[in-house]
Amino acid sequence: MLAALAAAALLAGRVWSVGLIALLLMLVCLRGPRSRRRFYLIGTLFSAGALFVLTPFVETIGSHPVWAGPIVPVLGQLDVTHEELTSAALNALRLAAVGFAFAAYALLLDHDRLLRSVRFARTAALATRLLPRLERDAAGFVESLRGRGIAVTGVRGHAALLSPLLASSLERGLSLAEAMEARGYGRAGRTSVPRPPWRARDTAAVALAVSIVIAGALWL
Repeated sequence: MLAALAAAALLAGRVWSVGLIALLLMLVCLRGPRSRRRFYLIGTLFSAGALFVLTPFVETIGSHPVWAGPIVPVLGQLDVTHEELTSAALNALRLAAVGFAFAAYALLLDHDRLLRSVRFARTAALATRLLPRLERDAAGFVESLRGRGIAVTGVRGHAALLSPLLASSLERGLSLAEAMEARGYGRAGRTSVPRPPWRARDTAAVALAVSIVIAGALWL
């Protein structure tokens, strides 16, 4: 469902429809834990806002000027047209919808159950767990430093976590690769945990997801 809503936002061509999808996904993200959802929401809103602000100055379309700026060497005259603002809003809302969809995926889904259920895209599902795992590692590092009397504050303090996070992620990747090899991942005849049976609402969710993508491509 989240992937279908993100795809519909990318396929839709009207600002109001993409904005409605982005708003719906943002409301879904608000169901996540307050301490975790803040970073996802701020990051998505900042990225979408930056795209909206920069697009009119790097795009040259339309003939209905809203603001005429100075002439800049190489770039030419900086102006903003109504068409550029519409295009900027559409692309910014698309980015916001995709960002909120991933945020909801990271905040609300049980990734272990997803890995057990989705065999055809297990590697992709495994890769999408990277950010939540890094987030938990960062929280653990912060707690460890607080226990030693060191407060992690500001951009500089959090930037110091990059080196240990990189080292721990590389170590986890090697451990995961060794575990997958030891368990015969990709080999014929390997054993696996039985998948949970599909229920009626699972089938309905897939059908609704396909309908959402079709609606985004044809009508929205």
